[in-house]
Amino acid sequence: MTTTTEPPALRDALGLIKDRERVAQRLLESSAKHSFDPDQELDWDAPFEPDKWYWPPELVSLYDTPMWRRMSEEQRVLLSKHEGAALLSLGIWFEVILMQLLTRHIYDKPATSAHVRYALTEIADECRHSMMFARLINKGGVGDYPVSRLHHNLARFFKTVSTTPGSFTATLLGEEVLDWMQRLTFPDDRVQTLVRGVTRIHVVEEARHVRYAREELRRQMVTAPRWEQELTRLSAGEFARVFARAFINPRVYTDVGLDRREAVAQVRASGHRREVMQTGAKRLTDFLDDIGVLRGAGRRMWRSSGLLA
Repeated sequence: MTTTTEPPALRDALGLIKDRERVAQRLLESSAKHSFDPDQELDWDAPFEPDKWYWPPELVSLYDTPMWRRMSEEQRVLLSKHEGAALLSLGIWFEVILMQLLTRHIYDKPATSAHVRYALTEIADECRHSMMFARLINKGGVGDYPVSRLHHNLARFFKTVSTTPGSFTATLLGEEVLDWMQRLTFPDDRVQTLVRGVTRIHVVEEARHVRYAREELRRQMVTAPRWEQELTRLSAGEFARVFARAFINPRVYTDVGLDRREAVAQVRASGHRREVMQTGAKRLTDFLDDIGVLRGAGRRMWRSSGLLA
């Protein structure tokens, strides 16, 4: 009788793949219990509250800069409103990318599997989130803030050439930094009630999305061929640089009556802002470091993005 012993790495990889269905089934059960309809959950007819922030002041890009200290309180609150709209616009852009990447990910997989059913559930969540963000932008009355044409077209290229692990790395980058900020926002009673409601819904539902992406990325970095792992490290590093630059739309400064060039320079020189972005990304960068994404040239690109200390 002949027996075969699988190498430990292969056994680990097979175990990770088999666990995919169990994780997806738990996420489906959580989705059934903790999903929201923003149109019904939130009071969209209530007026905004006078003097309340639209984003916690400590998370506004110019906070604690010389320009911030010269601004009136009214102008600071107005900047938080415009930056909030810019972040919501960024969120919509990113979620449209994510939905396309998820659809591509499941295209060749069994449609009846829990893994695919959860991906479809997440796509439905992201549709609701994008509509919720758009509705909040419209209610604020300041208009949307599209990303630059360069970043828009770079994302088009990325969607075409991205590896599966690269797609999930980008997914986590877009979700986890904003998630960290929103976890500070929804309990903050200085912030508009409607904004807090939107961020609460997003945080609860994004927790599942982060779990799904982390588990799949961990599997992919075990099973992907070496060339794909290396390409993932490079593409993730480049996406980190694009994301960090796109995170603030410089037009917000002009729209609230500030000198755009001076504002951008002060944000880039701000130690507080650098700490905010690195703290927001730390949970993600620790995870990516643990699974082997932050290596070589890719790691240097993450450092140049300002997201990795």
